[in-house]
Amino acid sequence: MTHHRLALTPLALSRLALSIGALLLAGCNDNDSTPKPAQPTLGHRTASLIEQDGLQFKDLDGSGSLTPYEDWRLGAAERAQDLVGRLTLAQKAGLMMHGTLVLDGEGRVNLGAMDKMLKTDGVNTFITRMAGDPASIAEDNNRIQALLEGVGLGIPMTVSTDPRNHFTNDPKATSVAAGAFSQWPETLGFAAIGDAELVRRFADIARQEYRAVGIQEALSPQADLATEPRWGRINGTFGENNQAAKSLVKAYIEGFQQGDDGIGKESVITVVKHFAGAGPQKDGLDAHNPWGKEQVYPGNNFAYHLVPFEGAFEAGVGAVMPYYALPEGLTYEGQAIEEVGFGFNRQILTDLLRGHFGFEGVVLSDWGIINDCNTRCEEGLSQAEVDAGVSPWSVPFGMSWGVENLTKAQRYAKAIGAGVDQFGGVEDPAPLLEAVQAGLVSEAQLSTAARRILEQKFELGLFEDPYVDTAAAVALVGKAEFQQEAQAAQAAAHVLLKNEGSLLPMQAEGKRVYLYQVNAEVAKANGYTVVTDLAQADLAIARVNTPSEQDARFPFGTIPFGQLGFASADQVVQETAHEGSYHGSDELAVIQAIQQAGVPLVLSVYLDRPAILTEVAPAAQVLLANFGALDQALFDVMSGKAKARGKLPFELPSSWQAVLAQDSDVASDSRDPLFAYGAGLAY
Repeated sequence: MTHHRLALTPLALSRLALSIGALLLAGCNDNDSTPKPAQPTLGHRTASLIEQDGLQFKDLDGSGSLTPYEDWRLGAAERAQDLVGRLTLAQKAGLMMHGTLVLDGEGRVNLGAMDKMLKTDGVNTFITRMAGDPASIAEDNNRIQALLEGVGLGIPMTVSTDPRNHFTNDPKATSVAAGAFSQWPETLGFAAIGDAELVRRFADIARQEYRAVGIQEALSPQADLATEPRWGRINGTFGENNQAAKSLVKAYIEGFQQGDDGIGKESVITVVKHFAGAGPQKDGLDAHNPWGKEQVYPGNNFAYHLVPFEGAFEAGVGAVMPYYALPEGLTYEGQAIEEVGFGFNRQILTDLLRGHFGFEGVVLSDWGIINDCNTRCEEGLSQAEVDAGVSPWSVPFGMSWGVENLTKAQRYAKAIGAGVDQFGGVEDPAPLLEAVQAGLVSEAQLSTAARRILEQKFELGLFEDPYVDTAAAVALVGKAEFQQEAQAAQAAAHVLLKNEGSLLPMQAEGKRVYLYQVNAEVAKANGYTVVTDLAQADLAIARVNTPSEQDARFPFGTIPFGQLGFASADQVVQETAHEGSYHGSDELAVIQAIQQAGVPLVLSVYLDRPAILTEVAPAAQVLLANFGALDQALFDVMSGKAKARGKLPFELPSSWQAVLAQDSDVASDSRDPLFAYGAGLAY
């Protein structure tokens, strides 16, 4: 054996001696000046505090000593892994439930009604539908956090919400009334403006408002594309162009999560939806309903719908929600895709989402995919019940499309095997535990899901301080500065489609105005004289919505048979062979009366979908599109105080026949559109 001697120069020996001496001195020095980690604020109600190394920690497990998951000096992944090892099977199953906060008759949280799910079932993630004042939301969230701090291992609650910062309230309960929160245009309005930095600013303001009241998760954004004009959920999208949507989805997530490097202490987790793109619904029908379960790709354009999600992944999105629908006849990269709901589809969630896109966050199912859709779900209320005023929300619903014949335990197994970590809209873990006991799901699979969910709770800082300051919430939510920015965005999102005779901008002085669905007091405050007789009017201002039809038998009853146009009710019945509650004929009658009176008309149409304006555009001297705006924002645009900066985020078809002939998965493909994608005038 050959031995090699390390030869050191005198200078090297000297440096080595100094280094060793410094290390020895540091090890023996009781007055070590090495900075200690910064002590975080520890919000606690029932847990005791532990002191160690001159620092404080919460004793969440009541052991009297510092457990690794309680040690905030450790990383979120390490803490989550430690905590998962301490959970029972039932606790892991409880973590995988994403329930709903139960409210009482006053709109406040009913803790008594939630006792079992909080204390026994181990559920600690909930959607809130509280639409009241910020103080109530903050107080109720604090109450639940205080209760959970003393339950089991002290796992804090994560609170989610559907979008609640937009001006209009979605009648299908896929958003929450803005209330005291700042009121911005719908996401379509941001698409019309096309400014990623504005979207980022909006999301940062919404993030501040959410966290102020104790909400930490946004069930948004929608990365779906508006390629099927009849689909009822277009208002939550960024339009039909996939590259534009990609940019704005990315900005939205960066604003809510505070950058593109994942979840931080002040983040709101975003849940991008609905993977792998929910826009191309067959005949535009809603996948909440059994008659709308299919998604189709007649233009072979599946890949086009994946592009907006690339923006989400670039931004480090925290969670992904698959859609209800099942892909009909879809082939991707030479492989036939199983015709089951996306939440049950391993090819979509494991191969594509986890594999191709490398997503490592939480996969949260859409609401109710485990539930049955029984006969009542399929048939809805009877006409007698409708006539008696019975709420359609009393109808039970379930969206287990493609796996309807499986038991609930088998559906859990199918979804978890596909890649789902958490289940929206369910609070009862019993069927999931049955699946484990039957050998359909392994405990290791539950552990993986629980680890992902817990890791985000640690990243948010909830184990240290889940509580919020109620007074601070009241001061911040919807404050004047935020609302001024929001109203400016409402105005800017307007799209000017027609300005005959350069009528805009106009001055109000001396003008007598006839109003339809416009607040008279706002008009007067802007200098107009309001009249109720068209014969006395110099000008008419009307606001209308995109026509729709409501089937009152079903909770998700808005259906696209209304032609998207301002036809008469008789025309609708004749051309669609469907009798429902059609909204559009009343507006048409008013517009025609104004036209016949020869009064110049400023017509503003709220576009939650691509309306057919062929019947009404000729009657208007000024035609504007809005995406959720206060009356004052409209008057600001009319006067020129604010400029209409919007461009159409989707084309407006010229006829119902053109809508029927277009492909559901292809953008801007209707024949001879009345207004093309990107249309918009300046003045």
